[in-house]
Amino acid sequence: MLHDQDLKDGFGEVYLPDALAKKYPKYQKAWAWQYVFPAPKLSVDPRSDAVRRHHIDERNIQKAVTEASRKAGIAKQATVHTLRHSFATHLLMKGVNIREIQELLGHQHVETTMIYTHVMRDMSSAPQSPLDALLSEDKKPGKPAKDDAIL
Repeated sequence: MLHDQDLKDGFGEVYLPDALAKKYPKYQKAWAWQYVFPAPKLSVDPRSDAVRRHHIDERNIQKAVTEASRKAGIAKQATVHTLRHSFATHLLMKGVNIREIQELLGHQHVETTMIYTHVMRDMSSAPQSPLDALLSEDKKPGKPAKDDAIL
């Protein structure tokens, strides 16, 4: 793991605001506080001159999503925000409480999260994906395992 190697090499520390860094000095090296998408190289933090691993540029993530969408043959424009919107919408469709979704998305006000409920009103008779139907069929009792099925 990249973080473990950074720690071994004397790095592996993320920047935390002053008050948080003072209150929780060990958090800077804790795995939970590291970036989800770390940069491939270490760099000098201009705030402290410490050598750290920053996060990759968000444009790189957007480019990767756009490229994956193109390769998958998806005609509609797909963005990172599209994935976020889909995540929230699917949680709502599965009956997850709006307050839990608010927390997961990091919205300060539930009204912001409520924007996703308009999709539910518009999808009252939404068709089920054929793939979802196949997956739910495989879960029925007495159904042969996928390996036993004739394709």
